[in-house]
Amino acid sequence: MRGKWAQGLEPRLFRWVIKGRLAGSERPGGYARNHRKIRRMEEIIWLSRSGFTHVVSLLESTHNLRAYEEMDLVALQVPLAPPPFDIAGALLGVYETIADLLDDPHACVLVHQETFGDQLAGVFAGYLLYTGLIDDAPQAVTILERLLGTQMGSPGREIVALTVGEGLVGAGKAQTPGKSRGK
Repeated sequence: MRGKWAQGLEPRLFRWVIKGRLAGSERPGGYARNHRKIRRMEEIIWLSRSGFTHVVSLLESTHNLRAYEEMDLVALQVPLAPPPFDIAGALLGVYETIADLLDDPHACVLVHQETFGDQLAGVFAGYLLYTGLIDDAPQAVTILERLLGTQMGSPGREIVALTVGEGLVGAGKAQTPGKSRGK
């Protein structure tokens, strides 16, 4: 590959949540009928060249996992299904997975679902609460709304409420990105 395509393409709706460490986007290559294999490859190239070390897929399906591995990106699948699935039961696993990856000070993690919608925004707001980087739920919601340039809908707000309701706020304080938990 030569020219500008050799650098790849930034994934659609790409946003940093923690600059240089944690980001989100829609599924590389697009979602559902919009998915394109060439676009997926270009976006994975961009992730690799941009220093990403891990991809966490919150999809129920194994879409893209093989493609990540072929491009030497470590990929993990931590399914977070839409309602009526018990999201509260899965949130701790998602938060712990992200925190474990970010324990490595050199790690750079992309988290995705099919689209970067309310549910993924809620996961990131919940993660900020979980790590104690933010200790106020409305502030976490506001930060994600500003980051995305749109209001967070009820699926995202429900995740934030579940994070608070399940007592997960600050539960991962020792898991702040880049800090050792002393396991």
